[in-house]
Amino acid sequence: MDKYECAICGYVYDPDIGDPDSGIAPGTPFEKLPDDWTCPVCGAAKTEFSKI
Repeated sequence: MDKYECAICGYVYDPDIGDPDSGIAPGTPFEKLPDDWTCPVCGAAKTEFSKI
């Protein structure tokens, strides 16, 4: 699964880890994140992320 990086702060969403603090389970691909999911570090919208 692809990793995605926040253009604002550099946070990398790794689907192998998920985002447990936001209730996103490990193994969740970026494409399956809710549209209203935001960067857990800076709060940027999902649209601010790019595949790396």
